[in-house]
Amino acid sequence: QVHVVESGGGLVQPGGSLRLSCASSGNIDSVYRMGWYRQAPGNQRELVATITETGLTNYANSVRGRFIVSRDNADNTVYLQMNSLKLEDTAVYYCQATALVGGKVHDYWGQGTQVTVSS
Repeated sequence: QVHVVESGGGLVQPGGSLRLSCASSGNIDSVYRMGWYRQAPGNQRELVATITETGLTNYANSVRGRFIVSRDNADNTVYLQMNSLKLEDTAVYYCQATALVGGKVHDYWGQGTQVTVSS
């Protein structure tokens, strides 16, 4: 069984910072890519940032320059440092892992963590 668990969400003022963490565990052969997606009320889930096992990153234009994604390959853990937070960043943030498990590649998702930016 593969587990993907997020943590670090909460309430923060506009302009503030927050750091999210996500750990993947289980009988995983290799985690090719990990990342963050978010879904605000009434909106579709969208990509925030991803990072490959080699360190290649990808960011949504809306967060580029404000958010930083990083990972610890040894622990199969991904982080999202969110700076200069805006009201529109309010959403449920989901951790995602693309991993080789049992000889097959699958996407695994966490349950999400709420981030609320409010003045």
